[in-house]
Amino acid sequence: MKSKILIVMLGTALAFPGVVLAQTASESMHQAGIQTEQAADDTGHALVDTYHGAKTATIDTTITAKVKTALDRNDTTKHQDIHVKTQAGIVTLRGDVSSARVADQAVRVTDQVTGVKGVRNRMVVATASR
Repeated sequence: MKSKILIVMLGTALAFPGVVLAQTASESMHQAGIQTEQAADDTGHALVDTYHGAKTATIDTTITAKVKTALDRNDTTKHQDIHVKTQAGIVTLRGDVSSARVADQAVRVTDQVTGVKGVRNRMVVATASR
C-alpha cells in the first residue's frame, strides 16, 4: 500500500512538474524581493550615516578654524603653540604654553566660540628645565 501511494505521488510530480516548480519559483521570488528590500534599507541607512558624518566633519572643521582665529586674536594666547582638534563639537587643546594663566585663557576663549560643546584641556605648561 505504501509503495502504491509513493508511486502515485511520484507519478503526479512527474506528470505536473510545473505545479511543484511554480511553488518553488514563487517562494524564490518572494525571498528575492525581501532580500532586495533589505538591501535597499541598508543602503539608505548607509547614505544617511555618511551624510551625517560628512556634515559633522564640516561643522568640526569650521569650529576648529574659528577657535584658531579666536586664539590668534587674543593677546594672551596669540603667540602660544596651541593645537586645536574638534570632534563632534568637543574641542581638544594641546601643546606647550608658557603658563597656567595662558592655558586657562585658551580654554575660556575656546568655550566662547559658537558651536563648541565642550573643551578638553591637554595643554602642558612649559617649564624652564625643558
